[in-house]
Amino acid sequence: MSKNTDPAAGENGENTTHFGFRDVPENQKASMVREVFDTVASKYDLMNDLMSGGVHRLWKDSFINELKPRPGMKLLDVAGGTGDIAFRFLKNGGGAVTVCDINYEMLHVGRDRAADHGILQNINWTVGDAQKLPLPDQSVDAYTIAFGIRNVTRITEALSEAYRVLRPGGKFQCLEFSKVVVPGFDKLYDTYSFKLLPEIGRMIAGNREAYQYLAESIRQFPDQETFASMIRDAGFERVKYRNLSGGIAAIHSGWRV
Repeated sequence: MSKNTDPAAGENGENTTHFGFRDVPENQKASMVREVFDTVASKYDLMNDLMSGGVHRLWKDSFINELKPRPGMKLLDVAGGTGDIAFRFLKNGGGAVTVCDINYEMLHVGRDRAADHGILQNINWTVGDAQKLPLPDQSVDAYTIAFGIRNVTRITEALSEAYRVLRPGGKFQCLEFSKVVVPGFDKLYDTYSFKLLPEIGRMIAGNREAYQYLAESIRQFPDQETFASMIRDAGFERVKYRNLSGGIAAIHSGWRV
């Protein structure tokens, strides 16, 4: 079973956390993750296509359908720099969205994409850390994070921040790669993730190491039940999850009551 990935004390007393399968000092992970996404920002869609076989687009459509955007709904989309979730939210009738990402390069890609699609209103772009959001308490109706929370150094702090910024009655929703639950399929998926994906990343994106890290980061993320428990521990109620594509990904949700 996957475990809580928040930092722990190393042998010398310094807090450590994982970066893929490596243990690194806690205070270095954010910059290491930022460097990975700096290198893949311009090929982010390609990255997700490679990691999901293109199915991530259907997952995101399902994610938004489950959110049920409505006029007047105010959304905070965290780690959503390229705008995939924000654009779908607005297209499906959502009110206004703030896209918050710690990585400026990802936000730059998102702003360019928004301009290309003529999306200039009801969307705000801001640099910010999921562990210390630049928003006031109880200021949004919904909080989403898609394929981003596994890269956060302290997941419990990110969940606490999600709870803080949501209004009572607000919804937390997370889309993330998860634990395959179909017998036999997990071995096939491992072969693809660790043998083929990094090589494809090297050939197409010119960065084998980034794709190796991304594959490893998926395996380090808590499994569905463990993550659901973490969401409950953050104060959310009516917590549930739904597996997608045999558990390759899952949609987790909870409510601030």
